[in-house]
Amino acid sequence: MPKALIVANLLLFIAFPVSWAAPLLRAGLLPLFGLSEVSILSGLGALWSDGEVALAALVALFALVLPMAKTLLLAMIHLSRAPARLLPALELAGKLAMADVFLVAVYITLAKGLSVGRVETAWGLWLFTGCVLASLALSVLTSRYETARAS
Repeated sequence: MPKALIVANLLLFIAFPVSWAAPLLRAGLLPLFGLSEVSILSGLGALWSDGEVALAALVALFALVLPMAKTLLLAMIHLSRAPARLLPALELAGKLAMADVFLVAVYITLAKGLSVGRVETAWGLWLFTGCVLASLALSVLTSRYETARAS
C-alpha cells in the first residue's frame, strides 16, 4: 500500500474533529449586530437541547460516526488488518457523509432566500467538505490500488 494513502487517511483522524468544531456558517438577524457562528457540534447541541433528539442522532451518525468509522476501517485495510472486500461499503459510507454537506447548503440557501437576516459560509464548511471528499477519494484510490494489485 502506498504510504501517501496511509498518511493522508491518518491525517483525517485530526482533520475531521477540527472540522466538527470549526464554524460552518455565521448567521444573524440584523446586519447591525454580530453574527453567531454555527459548527457541527454546536448545531448538534442546539438540536439536542431543543428536543430534536432523533434529528440530532441522525446528524451525529452521518457527520461524526460514519466518517470516523470509515477512516478507521480504511486505515485497517491499509495496514492489512481488514479485508479489501469492505471497500465498496466504505465508498457508500463516504457518499452518505456528503448528506450533511448538502443539508448545510440547503439551509444556507433557504436562509438567504427568505432574506431574514444574514448568513455567510465559514471556513469550517470548506474543511468538512474537503475531509469528506478526501475520504471518498482515498477509498477510490485504495480500491484501484487493490484491483491493480490483484490483477
